[in-house]
Amino acid sequence: MQIANTFKSLLLLSTLLLSACEQYSQPSQQFEHAVQGAFSTDISQNGDYSLISSIHHGISLWDNRNNKLLFNWYHHNNQNNDVFIVRLSSNNSVALSASRNEFALWDTKTGKSLGFYKVSDSPIRDIQLSENGQYVVYGQVNGKLVHINLRNGRRLEAPLHREKINSIDMSSNGRYVLSGGNDHQAFLWDTETAQVIQQFQFDQRISMVRLEKNGRFAFIADTQKASQIWDLKTGKLKSTLIYHARQSIFSSVRFVKDGQYLLTGNATKSVVLWDTNTGLQVQDWTVTPRKETRPKTAVVYSATLWDDSAIVTESSAGLLEIWPLAPL
Repeated sequence: MQIANTFKSLLLLSTLLLSACEQYSQPSQQFEHAVQGAFSTDISQNGDYSLISSIHHGISLWDNRNNKLLFNWYHHNNQNNDVFIVRLSSNNSVALSASRNEFALWDTKTGKSLGFYKVSDSPIRDIQLSENGQYVVYGQVNGKLVHINLRNGRRLEAPLHREKINSIDMSSNGRYVLSGGNDHQAFLWDTETAQVIQQFQFDQRISMVRLEKNGRFAFIADTQKASQIWDLKTGKLKSTLIYHARQSIFSSVRFVKDGQYLLTGNATKSVVLWDTNTGLQVQDWTVTPRKETRPKTAVVYSATLWDDSAIVTESSAGLLEIWPLAPL
């Protein structure tokens, strides 16, 4: 009898684990947002909008609820599009587009330009925007971080890194910045005081950093297998993502559901939802590559939770895809 009960318990546990890690092979909905693919995309935190840089459409803003193109923008009067980063403010009011040596801001309601800025001393590596578009921070090849208050012109330069910066993020209110670079270091710093709050040392180059929107948690990953979630209130390691691959280079990372989960994408079509408390995988999906591409792959540029019942993704295939989500 005891053996039978044990077997039933194991069977139930296996069923729950399979259900939790279920992979959906087909999206419930799919829409083409960029013919022949995209250079960069960003989905708003709530999933309502997608901002896309592509070959044929310049920079385009889409209403995802109605699958409607709202605006097309260009840096240089329809010339070759070299925008490789796009960002949406977390309140969806401002869009940002950036090339190596310039960036522009756009009003998402009117479509009007809010400013065009040149960066001459060193190419941009990554750039972020605060909730209402008041603050911009960018990291450069020379290792310098630049934080700008666009309302009053205050400019803060922070030469924290010894080598080029690979990834940066900023809290929604614009006060805290997290950066990671080739020098194996990540820094969390306060833009009001210009002081470093916490420094993180890794064995390999830092490839990705992300902040939970309220600045409670940080995600930091290197180019090998260190993918860590930190509690910034305590300054202690919260969890480490557990996966079997020798390495995982993330192309998209976002905290969702008030930091309870982490949603990641990579360059091999994979989207994974993780439990931030345990570092364990909860669910995963595989985005659709374009039929004509060789090899059959796609880079996941952006993903987010939509209405607590689905995951929405944008990839280099130029496709918006909506995926079923098992109850969390």
